[in-house]
Amino acid sequence: MRWAPPVSYLTGGVCPQVRSCPQGLTGFGGRLYGRHELMFVRVAGEAVVVAEVGAQEAGSGTVRIPRVRGFAEWPLGRASVSGPAKASPKEEGKALRERVPRRTHASLDADGSRPDAVTAVEESSRGRIPELTPIRIGRMAATPFAFLRGSAGLMAYDLARTPMTRIRAQICGDAHAANFGLYGDARGGLVIDLNDFDETVDGPWEWDLKRLAASLVLAGREAGADEDTCRAAAHDTVGAYRRTMRLLARLPALDAWNAIADEELVSHTDAHDLLGTLERVSEKARANTSGRFAARSTEPTQDGGRRFVDAPPVLRRVPDAEAATVAASLEQYLTTLSEDRLPLLARHAVHDVAFRVVGTGSVGMRSYVVLLLDHRGEALILQVKEARASALLPHLLTAGFDAPPVDHEGRRVVLGQKRMQVVSDILLGWTTVDGRPFQVRQFRNRKGSVDPAALSTDQLDDYARMTGALLARAHSHSADPRLVAGYCGKNEELDEAMATFAVAYADRTEADHAALVSAVRAGRVAAELGV
Repeated sequence: MRWAPPVSYLTGGVCPQVRSCPQGLTGFGGRLYGRHELMFVRVAGEAVVVAEVGAQEAGSGTVRIPRVRGFAEWPLGRASVSGPAKASPKEEGKALRERVPRRTHASLDADGSRPDAVTAVEESSRGRIPELTPIRIGRMAATPFAFLRGSAGLMAYDLARTPMTRIRAQICGDAHAANFGLYGDARGGLVIDLNDFDETVDGPWEWDLKRLAASLVLAGREAGADEDTCRAAAHDTVGAYRRTMRLLARLPALDAWNAIADEELVSHTDAHDLLGTLERVSEKARANTSGRFAARSTEPTQDGGRRFVDAPPVLRRVPDAEAATVAASLEQYLTTLSEDRLPLLARHAVHDVAFRVVGTGSVGMRSYVVLLLDHRGEALILQVKEARASALLPHLLTAGFDAPPVDHEGRRVVLGQKRMQVVSDILLGWTTVDGRPFQVRQFRNRKGSVDPAALSTDQLDDYARMTGALLARAHSHSADPRLVAGYCGKNEELDEAMATFAVAYADRTEADHAALVSAVRAGRVAAELGV
C-alpha cells in the first residue's frame, strides 16, 4: 500500500508507474500501482488513497467492494484476478522451518562480549531512585529465580543472539512464571492472565516463551524439584503453547479471540493437581482490595477523610508539592480513559498520595499510590507507576527488528496490556508527572498469584501447562495463530529444543546470580536484604 502523490494524478498528471485509469464513483479515481490497484478520493485539493481494490464482480473487471485498509484481503489463500494463489498462513509457517529448523531453538551460544551480570544490573539501575537501588539488588540476590525476574534486559541481550522465525507478536517482554496471576474484572469476577507489561513491545514470540520456560526450571530448582521434573516443566509449557496455538488456528477468528475461558483452563491444560492451590489463591485475591489496603495503611483526618501512614521503606508519604503534582496529573489521566468510566471516578475525591515500593524489576522506579474516597468513605486506590523505555528495545534493534518511536511509554504499556489480555483493568490509563511518563491502574484490584517456587512436583507441571496456554492465547491476539501453529507443528521437536535451552539458560542465570551475590559480599554493590 502506498499513499497517493498530489492531485495531479487525478487531473491528468503523468506518473510512469501508472498503467491504467479505470473510473469508478464520481469524485473517485483508480490507478494500477505496480500490482496494487488503488482507489483515490479528492480531499482538500489532494488525492488520498482510501483503499486497495478488492473484490470484483464475477466475470468482469468491475470493482464492487474496494479493499478497505486495516482489513484482510479476499480471496484468502486462493487464486484471484490479481495474481496466483498465495500460500496460507499455515503453509507460510511450515515453510519457515527450512530457514529456522525447530531444533535450533536449543542453542545458547557463549558470547565473549556479553556484559558480566553485575555490570548489567548496575546499568539497569540507571535513572532509578538511588536510595532504593540497594533494595532492588537485595531482592535480586535472594535466589536465581529472583535474579531472572529482575534482569529482563540481560536475558534480552542473550535472546537477540538466538534463532528467530521473525514472526512478530505483541510480547510481554517479561513473561516469567511469576508474572501470571488473578485480578478482578468489571463485574466482580476473577480473571487469570499475564499481569505485568512494563517491558511489552512488538517483537519475537520466541523470546516470551523461552523466558517462561527458563523461569520454570529455576522455580522448580528453588522448590527442590529434581532436574527431570524441572526440564519436564519447561518441555510441557512449550507443548501447551504449541497445542493451544493449533487449537486457536482451527477456530473461526472471533471464537479464537475469546477462546479458552478461565473456567475451561484447568481442563484444557489438564491442570487438576493445581485446583486446590488456585482455589486458595482465589479466596485470598477476593479479599485483596483497595478497602483492605486503606484500612491497614491509612488513618482518619480531622476533615473526615483519610491519609496514608508512613511505613518506610516500602510506603512513605510525600511532600505537599509532590503530592499536588501527582494529583494534578490525574486530569490528563482522565483523558486516556473510555468516557463511560468517567462518572465512576467523578464520584470519588482525591485525598492523599504516597510513594510505594513495588516488585523486583520495578524497584527504584517512581511509583505512587493515590487514595480516593467516595461519599461513604469507601476507598479506591490508584497506582501511578513510572513507565520507562522497554529494556528490550536496544536488543530488538540488535536482532534486526524495527522499533517505531514511542510517543508515551505509559501509553505503550497500556496498549500492549490491552492487546494481550482477554480482560483488562477498567481504569487502565496513563499520564505524565514532572515530564516523566507514567501508567495508571487500580491498586490491589483483587489480585492474587501462585508462587511457582512453592509448588509440588505435580503442581509445577500443571502450572507450566497452564501458563504456556495463557501465553499462546495472549500472543494470538496480535500474531496469526495459523502462522505460529504452522511453524510449531504437531510433534514435540520444538518442545524438546526449548526445554534444552531452558535448562542451559537456568544454568547461566545461576552463574549470574552467584556473581551478584559475590559482589554484594565483597562490597562492590550495596544491597538491603529481606525488604
